[in-house]
Amino acid sequence: MIKRLLILFVLAAASIFGQAKILIYMDLNQTDHLRAYGITFNVLNAGEKADWLLNYRGGSFLLNYSEKTAAECRIEGVAFQEISASEAAQIYSLVQSEDQNMDVVRLEKAPKIAVYVPPGFQPWDDAVTMVLEYAKVPYTKIWNDEILRGDLEKYDWLHLHHEDFTGQYGKFYGSFSNAPWYVETQMRYEADAKKNGYKKVSEMMRAVSFTIKDYVGKGGFLFAMCSATDSYDIALAAKNADICDKMYDGDAPDANAQSELDFSQSLAFENFKLEMNPYVYEYSDIDIQPVEIGSQENDYFTLFDFSAKYDPVPSMLTQNHANVIKGFMGQTTMFRKKLIKKSIIIMGEREGMDQVKYLHGNYGRGVFTYYGGHDPEDYQHLVGDPPTDLNLYKNSPGYRLILNNILFPAATKKKQKT
Repeated sequence: MIKRLLILFVLAAASIFGQAKILIYMDLNQTDHLRAYGITFNVLNAGEKADWLLNYRGGSFLLNYSEKTAAECRIEGVAFQEISASEAAQIYSLVQSEDQNMDVVRLEKAPKIAVYVPPGFQPWDDAVTMVLEYAKVPYTKIWNDEILRGDLEKYDWLHLHHEDFTGQYGKFYGSFSNAPWYVETQMRYEADAKKNGYKKVSEMMRAVSFTIKDYVGKGGFLFAMCSATDSYDIALAAKNADICDKMYDGDAPDANAQSELDFSQSLAFENFKLEMNPYVYEYSDIDIQPVEIGSQENDYFTLFDFSAKYDPVPSMLTQNHANVIKGFMGQTTMFRKKLIKKSIIIMGEREGMDQVKYLHGNYGRGVFTYYGGHDPEDYQHLVGDPPTDLNLYKNSPGYRLILNNILFPAATKKKQKT
């Protein structure tokens, strides 16, 4: 009875003193899910606050009404609804009721975003930068030089490009060693290693990897896709081992490289076996192979259903208008479940199989998220393929998972009553 009276009081107070809101609904009725994130991000960037309504109509956003925001929604093709303060209060009451798997998270401040990319990078080389460009979310490009001189402390959120942190140039040697782009890449990395005082690229990449790990430990948010997931963890575990063959760093790898791995150093994976053949396009047995995936028609992964009130972090990271999402390949497509550390939260997998697509974990005061595959709307992206036109995929559930991670650092779990 007391709770009911309190709710009635809140609704009455909101209708008198509250402010009108913009509800950006994120269910199947939304016309452009991806730019909805950009609208919300840029409201935060302007110093305003926003509320993320977990599990309410696909993970909707509630913003203070302004003509500017409404106009931007119309310009960007983002569907929204203007609602009164009393209607907003009713929504708050619903999502916070104990019988609903919903909650509200206050978004306080837009994170400063850094994307790790090499010189000569094009925005369409990577799904994250493509969707940031499409959603009109600002970001800064950084590379080894900036990381090694300590610039990571300027940023709240770091995305790792589909990179090879082991210093083996993506293990493309067997297929592309004579290709101009491969030769140019190797020369660029070797020059950068020399400039930064390292004899070998693998040594520089190890230093970069541990600098990033320190950034996460101090409270940073890390998001990695494709080969930047397993190659990063392998580089950490190989802290005391040379795993690169002579065509990569000029000398032979350690004969006992496998036994010299230290899995306490890696973030997400353990007990994996290295692929030491330099001609094989693979780093280890972490990655799921195409033959294990089967046909494209049957390649789907399922998002876990978390408690919004008791597991707000994975709930935020899995907000979507679909819970079964079509798969997509990459140099690292999915992760072998048996090699994932027990402390890791699995957020998306192929049901009944040893194949994980999406995971999340904590390290120190920070967090990291790994997402397998290269491009959620390009099933088998090949070198030289044209960029994906996101105007054709405005409602992509696969891309939404990326953008959930963009907003996650802005969130603080806070009950809203008016």
